[in-house]
Amino acid sequence: MSQQLIFGLHAVEAAIKRQPEGISQFWCDRQRKDRRLHELVTLAQQQGISPQWVNRDQLAAMLPGDTRHQGVAAEISVVQERNEAFLEQLLVDLQTPPLFLILDGVTDPHNVGACLRSADATGVDAVVTTRDRACGLTPVVRKVASGAAETVPFVQVTNLARTLRTLRDAGVWVIGTALEEGSQSLYQTRLTGPTALVLGAEGKGMRRLTREHCDELVHIPMVGTVQSLNVSVAAGVCLFEAMRQRQA
Repeated sequence: MSQQLIFGLHAVEAAIKRQPEGISQFWCDRQRKDRRLHELVTLAQQQGISPQWVNRDQLAAMLPGDTRHQGVAAEISVVQERNEAFLEQLLVDLQTPPLFLILDGVTDPHNVGACLRSADATGVDAVVTTRDRACGLTPVVRKVASGAAETVPFVQVTNLARTLRTLRDAGVWVIGTALEEGSQSLYQTRLTGPTALVLGAEGKGMRRLTREHCDELVHIPMVGTVQSLNVSVAAGVCLFEAMRQRQA
């Protein structure tokens, strides 16, 4: 168990609702006086959490870089990172066809946070990424995710190729996204069964070894001059198509 600073209204609210006992400190901007902050403070006090009122500059000094803290921050206890063992147990426990989002070396925390937010909205069972050369569950990720980091399991693995083999052995169909000859349109691809959608890093796409462990490659049809989408936008498109098919 380790301590981590989180900030932003949605991220702090999610922590108060889901793990109030894990919050050791809760700071608020004394210069901000509005209904949204008042509601958050009331929620915290109902859980026995007392706010510490500080100046806006004091709050900003606690946080990394030029961050938009929205007037709130908290220190929370972070459970041990979820790993391969967690993912294997999840495959056993799930009662419905799983849907996983695999991020291959995505390094931008804003992209990872946005992917988590889309994953929460579409019922993803876990977001899986690599432990090295990728962005983990940082304070910025939690802020951008707007509470989704507390609801969607975030799994970091050492060897992504080995993890993809494990998923395939468990009957999960691994679908990589790549705009290349031989890839099929996303909208002509069946996404209703056990599925893992794989998206590559910003600009580079999936690594060669990752691609070799995919059962199928798909692309998002586009009619404009732009050839690719931001990875978080592409993840949202793919995940909402999967949800549409599954609900149908």
